[in-house]
Amino acid sequence: MASWTLVEGDWKLVANKSRVTRLGFCLMLKFSEIEARFPEFIGEVPQPAVEYVAGLVKVSAAELAKYDLAGAKRHRKQIREALGFRPATLKDEERLTAWLASEVCPVELVEDRQREILLVECRARSIEPPGRTRIEKVLVAARNRWERVFCARAIGRLGEVGGGPATGAGRGGQRGRRCTAGAAQA
Repeated sequence: MASWTLVEGDWKLVANKSRVTRLGFCLMLKFSEIEARFPEFIGEVPQPAVEYVAGLVKVSAAELAKYDLAGAKRHRKQIREALGFRPATLKDEERLTAWLASEVCPVELVEDRQREILLVECRARSIEPPGRTRIEKVLVAARNRWERVFCARAIGRLGEVGGGPATGAGRGGQRGRRCTAGAAQA
């Protein structure tokens, strides 16, 4: 429970908040510190943590049901500022995609591990990770980018071994298309 304990700076952030707002804000703050993202729904916060923080702020844990997580935009902004994070932009997503494709995908093939590495990188860059669907799009784009590079290299090497340039042209003259399709299914 140490991760959920409020420290001096936390108390300053919640000083002007009352009851349900104080409890919801504290839980979002601590969840963000631990996960480097905001909870998408209240049920993501472990119940023992809810009860522990409720005891610290002297509010009934049952009152959390009244907290409007979706409407807490101002709270998210305050927490980002306090933790030194910012929301991800489309430019960030493109940079993360390029980084994943060049640095991660060549050495880590397990999708769950790629996702974990992406979240760690977002934390290192002080970026609040994009939502789940955006994260999946970044991961898919990075894998696709890496597969194209991998296939182009493989086709190039096959041409070198065979004594001539490999055209890699399939039906319709789509260079390397079969290799990419096969790699995506593997």
